[in-house]
Amino acid sequence: MLTEFENKVAGFIKDNELFGSAAKVLLAVSGGADSTALLHTICALKTEGVLSAELICAHINHQLRGSQAEMDEDFVIAEAARLNLSLMTRRLDVRGFARKNKLSIETAARKLRIESLLDIAKAGNCNCVATAHQKNDNAETVIQRLCRGTGFRGLAGIWPVRSFADDIKFVRPLLCVRRDEIIEYLKKRNLRWRLDHTNYHCTYRRNYIRHRLIPALQRQCSDSIVERLSELAQSAHRFHRLICSSVDKVWPELADCSDDGLKMDLKMFQPEPPAVKVELVRRSLASLGSGERNLTQEHLKRILQLTEQNISGRKIELPDGFVVGSEYGKLIFARPQERRQLWKQTKKSVELEVPGRTRFGNCLIEATIFEADEKQLKKFKAEKNEFIEWLDLDKVKPPLVVRLREDGDRFWPLGLEGEKKVGKFLTAAKVPQELRKKLLIVADSEKIIWLWPIRMSEQVKIISETQKILQLQITDASPVH
Repeated sequence: MLTEFENKVAGFIKDNELFGSAAKVLLAVSGGADSTALLHTICALKTEGVLSAELICAHINHQLRGSQAEMDEDFVIAEAARLNLSLMTRRLDVRGFARKNKLSIETAARKLRIESLLDIAKAGNCNCVATAHQKNDNAETVIQRLCRGTGFRGLAGIWPVRSFADDIKFVRPLLCVRRDEIIEYLKKRNLRWRLDHTNYHCTYRRNYIRHRLIPALQRQCSDSIVERLSELAQSAHRFHRLICSSVDKVWPELADCSDDGLKMDLKMFQPEPPAVKVELVRRSLASLGSGERNLTQEHLKRILQLTEQNISGRKIELPDGFVVGSEYGKLIFARPQERRQLWKQTKKSVELEVPGRTRFGNCLIEATIFEADEKQLKKFKAEKNEFIEWLDLDKVKPPLVVRLREDGDRFWPLGLEGEKKVGKFLTAAKVPQELRKKLLIVADSEKIIWLWPIRMSEQVKIISETQKILQLQITDASPVH
C-alpha cells in the first residue's frame, strides 16, 4: 500500500505525464536524501503497478570528496542490489575538466553529469531519466535567476520535463514535495541516506541561497517562502506555455532557416506582442545551438531594440560567438564563424554520373537504373532507409547535380500539397540542427528531386504506371564541424 508521500508523487507524475509510454526509466541516484527518496518512491510505484517501466539506476561519482565519494558509490551499489535493480556507474574528473575549460566546479560538475546521464541512458536504451529535484531546489533556482536577471521563462524554474537530443527527456517526479517532506518520508520508512557536507559550504552560490538567503526571506513571510516561490514558478510556466502556443502558430512562416543561420521578416515580427517576440528570439537562437545559460535579459533587450531601430548593418555579438544583426528588413541570427563552413574543400555542385558513381565531398552517390517490379518495390519499401531513394526515371529531367543548400531553395516535399521553401519545410518538420548540417540537394535541370536525407520530391514519386526506376544511394557521408 502506498504512503501519502508516494501517492502525492504518483499524482504529480500522472498530471504531468512524466513517463508517458517509456519502457525503461533511468533513476539518477547520488545517495543523498532526495535521490534516495526518489529511488524508493519510484520502486514502490512500480511494485504497486502504478508504473510499468523497467527501472535502472545510475550513479555519477564526481570524485570531489575523496573517500566520502567512494562511500556514496558503495551505498548506492548496496541499495540497488537490495532493490534488485541494475546499476550503471560513471566516474568523472570534474576538477580537471573545470581547469581545462575555465569553468567553476559547479558548472563543470553539472555539464559532465548531464552528459554522463545521457550516455548511460543511450547505452541502456532508456528515453527517460528521472532526477531528484524538489520544491526547495526549484525555489533556489528561481532566486538564483532573479539575482542574475531573468524573464518569465526563467521564473518557471525547474521544469517537470526537459527534452534533450535523441528523444531523451529528464523528468523531475519530486517537484511536488519539499525537502522537509522528503526527510519525514525517509524517517517513517526507516531508510538511510548519505550526507554531503559540501552542501553546507556557503562559498557555493546555491548553498548561500539555501542556507542564508531563503531563511532570511522566510523570517519575513508568514507562509512558506518555498511554497510561494513554487506557485510563482508554476504561474510562469503556464504563461510560457500560452506564449509558446502563439509562437507555434507564426514560427513556420516567420522563421527561414539556412545552413548559416536563420532569418525573420521584421514586418511580420514587429506586430507580435513583446512576450511573443522574446520567445521568437530565444527559439531562434536555441534552434541554432546557442546555449541559454549565458544569455541574459540584457541580451534579449538589446536584440529587441535592434528590431525597433531596423537599421541595416547593425549587429549584436552574443556569448559563444553567435551574432544577431539587422539587414534589409530582416532580423538575422548567425552561428559562430568557424561553424558556418560545413563541407570544406567541396565544390559548389557536381554533375552526377547516371548510371554510375560520383564523389561529392565526403559522399559517394551511386545511381542505378532498372525496370520497375511490384515485388521489388514492396521489398524496397519494407527495408528502405534514409540513405537510399527510388525515383520515377521518366519524371527526372537530366542532367542531375548534387550540391549544398542555397538561399531561396524550394521543392515539393513528398506527401504535401505543393511547393515549399526548403528552410520553412525543415522548420515545420522540426528537423534537428545536427541533421541540417549535413543536408544535400539532388536536383535535375528543373527542380529539386531529393533533399537528402529528409524527403524526396512529390514530383518524381513512383506510381503504378512507373516503368523505369532511378535508384540513388548516398553513403560515407559525415558532417564537417
